[in-house]
Amino acid sequence: MLGFISDWFQGVWESDTFSDVRRMNKRQVYYQFLNFAMIVSSALMVWKGLFVLSGTESPIVVVLSGSMEPAFYRGDLLFLYHDRKEPIDAGEIVVFKIEGRDIPIVHRVLKRHENTETGEVKILTKGDNNQVDDRALYNRGQMWIRPKDVVGRAKAMAPYVGMVTIVMNDYPKIKWAVLAILTALTLLNREAQSYL
Repeated sequence: MLGFISDWFQGVWESDTFSDVRRMNKRQVYYQFLNFAMIVSSALMVWKGLFVLSGTESPIVVVLSGSMEPAFYRGDLLFLYHDRKEPIDAGEIVVFKIEGRDIPIVHRVLKRHENTETGEVKILTKGDNNQVDDRALYNRGQMWIRPKDVVGRAKAMAPYVGMVTIVMNDYPKIKWAVLAILTALTLLNREAQSYL
């Protein structure tokens, strides 16, 4: 079995696909890896910039279910903003996290309750396409969510742009194939080689 894998790898390495890599000197290989690292670091800087501008830990989320139809459909990309000083009102669409769960939920604020003595605020949410409120989604014994559970408020939307994320999560092999292709394209970029 190892002989087959070794022969296959040798055949792939000697094919025309990797002929550019074999012709590169060390300096060109280092340049290509630096180019790839710059692309990754630029993407991270843009993400952190959105983080600072939006005031939320997750400035972009994808709608994963149909619970908010017809306001948002599965695969819609939401842009979030969150100013913790502004009160959250009934009717707003918020993204919140339940303690102990990783996936954020996009639903509308159904009720807002504020205790006038203590100033404590409680929020009840519901999906537009759901028959009942979200109390069944909350943790056992939890009847409300708190403003600290809110990740952000939906401010803008790009329809169906997030379907790419859903497809990659549903089929992980596609995600790894796309990452491998993008990495290979970056490392084998002929334009970058011509500048050396």
